[in-house]
Amino acid sequence: MTTTRDEHADSVQPLPEISRLPRYRPGKPVIERPGLVGFKLSSNESPFAPLPGVIAAMRQADRLNIYPDPTASPLREKLADLLGVRASNIVAGTGSLAVLNDVLQAFAGRRTDGTVDEVVYAWRSFESYPISVGQTGARGVPVALRPDMTHDLEGMLAAVTERTRVLILCTPNNPTGPALRHTEVRHFLARLPSHVLVVIDEAYVEYVRGGDRLDAMALHHEFANVLVLRTFSKAHGLASLRVGYCIAREHVIQYLEAVAVPFSVPHAAQMAAIASLEALPEVLERVEQTVQEREWFRQELSSLGLRVPDAQGNFVWLPLGGRSAEFTAICNAQAVAVRQFGAEGVRVSVGVRAAHERVLDVARDLALSSVKE
Repeated sequence: MTTTRDEHADSVQPLPEISRLPRYRPGKPVIERPGLVGFKLSSNESPFAPLPGVIAAMRQADRLNIYPDPTASPLREKLADLLGVRASNIVAGTGSLAVLNDVLQAFAGRRTDGTVDEVVYAWRSFESYPISVGQTGARGVPVALRPDMTHDLEGMLAAVTERTRVLILCTPNNPTGPALRHTEVRHFLARLPSHVLVVIDEAYVEYVRGGDRLDAMALHHEFANVLVLRTFSKAHGLASLRVGYCIAREHVIQYLEAVAVPFSVPHAAQMAAIASLEALPEVLERVEQTVQEREWFRQELSSLGLRVPDAQGNFVWLPLGGRSAEFTAICNAQAVAVRQFGAEGVRVSVGVRAAHERVLDVARDLALSSVKE
């Protein structure tokens, strides 16, 4: 009897930890509606295209038959100059998430004696954390956010055990928005066991404002177990090129270099990132425009009676609870894509004023219907 390949599909099984992983759900695209300009506010993308000089640098990378620099040395050297560290303190990869995956692969998992490492992180936070932790075989230890949507640092400290190998701080926290403060994090690190590698995920660092801003580089210099994670996807507007990096002490970097995929950052992406760094004042001018728009948008939403947490990224969080799906559906009907997180809330990226005004119209209608009910 002849069998087909599908009949034997059940005999091919993944590792147990892989079969249990949640699935990443990217921001959905805009559903086009007749007569309406569509706005995608579901993926925290920059509303600005790359600077002209950045595009020009990409176009000069024409030797596509040649492998790029295997460790992105030109980019690392440029970053080292700007950050006041050595290039040997930096590892680059295809987006900050890929670098985080390398960190977790190197430092957390299942040990040869059968013990399972633990990774502590706040929740709700970046959706990829449980996936990235789970695929290593390590056990994720989520610690609930405080009511104001900030990290519960005391709770995270209490969750640390002798099996904790990595602890992740997401600041500003995605998707809720608040950023950690320098004083509280420094006090936290001073009490944390030195065997725990602390990943400070700063994907949105350029958008942070206010007093006592976290200085992750100062903490990197002070604490040997601090790793700083950053990206070019947000403020630099290079999301499709996938360039991220981390800064850490060399005793940490050596293990990341062992697991890093060589040639992972394409030459065009390296050149674009370098050009963007050389035009940093212009990049930061655009960031400031987004910050100003964020503050206006948050104030308008708050004026409608919505409890919008302190927004320090390029997005705002609407804790709509059971009305999250309704709000998302109405936005979709108005050709605006937003990011729903179950029955917890909705994240709305900061884009252009016309998009925000349309979201505000939806929020007003929702508020009026709530009063009528």
